[in-house]
Amino acid sequence: MASPTHQNGDVPTNNKKPKLSFITDSEIQEEFSHHDPSVARINNGSFGCCPSSVISSQHQWQLLNLRQPDHFYVNHLKKSILHSRTIIKNLVNAQHLDEISIVDNASTATTIVLQQTAWSFHEARFNKGDVVVVLHYAYGAVKKSIEAYVARAGGKVIEVPLPFPVKSNDEIVREFRSALERGRSGGKRIRLAVIDHVTSMPSVVIPVKELVKICREEGVDQVFVDAAHAIGCIDVDMQEIGADFYTSNLHKWLFCPPSIAFLYTRRSSSKGSDLHHPVVSHEYGNGLASESAWIGNRDYSAQLVVPAVLDFVNRFEGGIEGIKKRNHDAVVEMGEMLAAAWGTHLGSPPEMCASMVMVGLPACLGISSDSDAMKLRTHLRDDFGVEVPIYFRPPRDGEVGLVVTGYARISHQVYNRVDDYYKFRDAVNQLVSDGFTCALLSK
Repeated sequence: MASPTHQNGDVPTNNKKPKLSFITDSEIQEEFSHHDPSVARINNGSFGCCPSSVISSQHQWQLLNLRQPDHFYVNHLKKSILHSRTIIKNLVNAQHLDEISIVDNASTATTIVLQQTAWSFHEARFNKGDVVVVLHYAYGAVKKSIEAYVARAGGKVIEVPLPFPVKSNDEIVREFRSALERGRSGGKRIRLAVIDHVTSMPSVVIPVKELVKICREEGVDQVFVDAAHAIGCIDVDMQEIGADFYTSNLHKWLFCPPSIAFLYTRRSSSKGSDLHHPVVSHEYGNGLASESAWIGNRDYSAQLVVPAVLDFVNRFEGGIEGIKKRNHDAVVEMGEMLAAAWGTHLGSPPEMCASMVMVGLPACLGISSDSDAMKLRTHLRDDFGVEVPIYFRPPRDGEVGLVVTGYARISHQVYNRVDDYYKFRDAVNQLVSDGFTCALLSK
């Protein structure tokens, strides 16, 4: 389906002949020519990106709405959201369309799932002290949601400590099993496990299929996978993963404008019908997909450009699968280049990276706190035109001397060029050459 352009308000049919050649490098740069050319933008993981052709599609949807809102809501919105949901269903290999709801972002999806958990405590379906397990490196907003909904309702929260740097999936599996054992102590039930697919900071691909399987074997009631970074970045297959709930943003790695995410709810999950959108509107009680598709008058355009995004990714050789491989291979190569230049190391093996890699920064930079990491990030942005998140890892007991305590999370998306990473390399090399330490930023 093409973008809406006809003056009569109808959505036109795409009669263009299919392209016989793939997108060129110059066409990629043109699609992202609205990016600030003075900045090495190697932080796609935080906010994602959106190509010009998709922005144009979004703008046309917005105009279609503004031109005649009644016509838009009656004749276009519902069926167009349904079209987007169908594409997402196929992308993630869900069995049924009603398993896919479109929401604003992964934080909204998390609220939907944890809201249900809180009701189960309040309505005495769960006992006070029953357990929710979450990874220590869960996204900060997810931890806040667990605090707001689970802990406040009387649930006990068990965090899974994860090593970093990490060397293998076995380390993660071992810590996860140990956390489940702690959760079951005293006869408590583990009601929910919240598992990341790709952790944010530090960024590591979690062996999610294995952890879900362990949850099934160990009698965990439900599993929610927070996969904010996943779709467009790593393989996402609902049948293989087998979680009860799974969410991923489409505006991070799948080229949608902000903000759009999907929430998968396995039809066979006994609790699926209890899920409700936190914004209650006229569709309440008609199923989560319907509730999410109408939460009052708002801009739904980000949810309607999914067909245009599919057109964009199919301009690349191999489509989205080709893009994922391209980004993974490139970010590992750039990460290894930076680590070699600085005499450091990656935060995980290449197979535990997706389109983001953690790269150790020179120990002499003196990153000794989260505050130092944030100040260094700002310094790189303001003084060197490099946008990259910095992670602080406290020294472990027994570590002495110059220890790598700061890691940069670099991303690679199709618009990135090798010069972006050289610019970062040279900025850090200059800081080292100048005798810079983070202590100077506090003066």
